[in-house]
Amino acid sequence: MSDFEAVIGLELHIQLNTKSKMFSSAPVTFGKVPNSSVDYYDFAFPGTMPTVNKQAVIYALMMCNALHMIIDDVLMFERKNYFYSDLPKGYQLTQEFRPIGKNGYLTIKLNDSDIKINISRLHLEEDTCKQFHTKDYSYLDYNRAGIPLIEIVSAPEIKSGTEAAKYVEKIRSIVTYLGISDGKMEQGSLRCDVNVSLKRKGDNQFGTKVEIKNLNSISNIQKAIDFEIERQSELLCSGIEIAQETRRFDESLKETVLMRAKVDNVDYKCFTDNNIPPIKLSAEFIKAAIESSPELAESKLKRYVSLGLSESDASIILDDKDIANYFEEALASGCSIKLLANWVNVNVKSFINKRNVEIKDFPIKPNELSDLILLIQNSKINNVQAKFIFEKMIETGKDAQTIVEFMGLEQISNKNQLLNIVKKVIKDNSKSISDYLKGRNRALGYLAGQVMKQTGGKANPQLVNKLLLEEIQRRK
Repeated sequence: MSDFEAVIGLELHIQLNTKSKMFSSAPVTFGKVPNSSVDYYDFAFPGTMPTVNKQAVIYALMMCNALHMIIDDVLMFERKNYFYSDLPKGYQLTQEFRPIGKNGYLTIKLNDSDIKINISRLHLEEDTCKQFHTKDYSYLDYNRAGIPLIEIVSAPEIKSGTEAAKYVEKIRSIVTYLGISDGKMEQGSLRCDVNVSLKRKGDNQFGTKVEIKNLNSISNIQKAIDFEIERQSELLCSGIEIAQETRRFDESLKETVLMRAKVDNVDYKCFTDNNIPPIKLSAEFIKAAIESSPELAESKLKRYVSLGLSESDASIILDDKDIANYFEEALASGCSIKLLANWVNVNVKSFINKRNVEIKDFPIKPNELSDLILLIQNSKINNVQAKFIFEKMIETGKDAQTIVEFMGLEQISNKNQLLNIVKKVIKDNSKSISDYLKGRNRALGYLAGQVMKQTGGKANPQLVNKLLLEEIQRRK
């Protein structure tokens, strides 16, 4: 591989979570009885006509803006013609000649460096039906046929499987935070095709392109690309030309395998669909679509860091949009962002992971967690008490303040009250005082433990340590 460098381009197909399909009124569903979420247009009944889904156009505009694209204000659709069973009418409605967005980019972070990846185009189209193959038959489920898609085509400038994985992660983050797709690759909401070729370092001429189809996870995208780069490199080093072909990734073999050879690019004979006249998108419509966009993870990350949160803690929270929404709602109650991040990343996620549930199933509401943290901040309870109260909140469904009052758990922060206990502990443990003065710092922890024991664990730990040190200094 040392003499070659990879040239990688990605095509992402992303289902939009509209209520109805791209050109028909049939509902968008997943997992329903086959061929139950369809209407006459999906089956290409004679006389049926397409109607453009307005919400899908709004979603596409939101995505174009997030990817810094030039937006076309004229919406046009072409017929991509082919005779295949996955669309009964024999063509797919797409935007071949005038994509709604072009010439965009996004930035990924890799090894603490920012890498800009250019994006050639984003266009709207309709999905095809889902096929199930057995030994003797092929079954067609048209529930998926017609679901709105955006296809995002990167420039051929990605250099590795790691870069490609980061690119797809960023795209998935954007679509989920915008709320335009759930981005679930395992359900086919986000699908990826990869084009890989090698060229000699320093050459401008690209090598022969190999396509890898239907990659269904970010992990497999990276593995497939890394394998394909190695495969092509070995062939070229052996003097064997790369064949233009379509391959798939075999998860069991952890390698790409041949699907079919490609002699020439398919000519789909695209032409403008005469059932959908050009639609002029007003400046007001485009602006309103863009302004309806929610805050993206990248923006939230910068905001959290500006509030004092570390980038690593913020990134862990933002990995999951639903957890990020929970965090955002709790943060609005006014608690410390650092304490909140720690409780969400450690305690809340531990509960979710152990029980294999989602954040929506977590029994403590965001404002209730914030109230618990505020009790810590205001020195009403200490961390040990807080963990106990947290478990009781999960167990009983009661809020933190109710549990504190009912069980008498409020932290002792009265200086005079604690000072009397500290003096008694010092008097009863003269050897520990002597040990501490000889440099054995563990003795201080023992003394603090004795104070905590006498207060039933309710003493303010910071105040206890302060008082102990003051009293010991007086006895020197």
